Amino acid sequence: MAITEAERLRQLAVVRRLEAAGFRAWPASSTAFDGTWAVRLTKSFPAKRLNSVNPLDPSDNADIPERIERARQTFIDYGRTLIVRQSPLAPPELVRHLDDDGWSRFGESVVMTADLTKLSFDSAIDRIPIRDTARYIEASLIVHERPAELRAGLTEIIEAIRPPTGMFVQEDKGGAPVAVALAIHDNDLTGLLDVAVAPSQRRQGTGRDLVATALRYTVRKGAKTAWVQVEADNAAGLSLYHALGFKPAYRYVYRAPPGEAT
Repeated sequence: MAITEAERLRQLAVVRRLEAAGFRAWPASSTAFDGTWAVRLTKSFPAKRLNSVNPLDPSDNADIPERIERARQTFIDYGRTLIVRQSPLAPPELVRHLDDDGWSRFGESVVMTADLTKLSFDSAIDRIPIRDTARYIEASLIVHERPAELRAGLTEIIEAIRPPTGMFVQEDKGGAPVAVALAIHDNDLTGLLDVAVAPSQRRQGTGRDLVATALRYTVRKGAKTAWVQVEADNAAGLSLYHALGFKPAYRYVYRAPPGEAT
């Protein structure tokens, strides 16, 4: 069913707000703008969200080939492969240009939101977030099975987050971390990031319990709406957030030039 222009503008406003919240919640080391294209780069951490071109206005469609070439050179100078993060804010002309030039699509993700005022957290465990950043970093590296050389980069990112951040770690009886989550409280929004559960603990309710605990904490701080980004092929993650009351808001996908590894 076709949507009205007013509805389209309303949806774009939601996307813009969530995109801005996402940038604040997971800050890149360097962000430059070419018009309304945000060029985000981070030498110390390879996450795609931190190393991509992010168009933020569907009407900003001037000089597309020249701007892509400028971005390509910037990424080369930074030691990165050029990636465009295509959200509903990307100009249709840019999307057609990438399609015509054979750019690949990968890493599709779903941005989901939940109205926290309508959810019940009565069964959530009260847990105070930890304040030891180094302890959280170590737990995150273990649970995500990330190499130790990413410790400094992850530390840089988390320490650069400006909105109040709740760091949550769940440990087993032996004190080993089995789940982690970040809850970024940004005015009336809460962003869930870095959520992961150790393979040995999956499908046991561990992730659900920790996420519910994190959300309950931010509700008490005044959060009204929660958001999370989940890879489209992560069936377990999508099921978890659906069960918690989250609904899809929009999708985005990464684009890479022909022949570039993704």
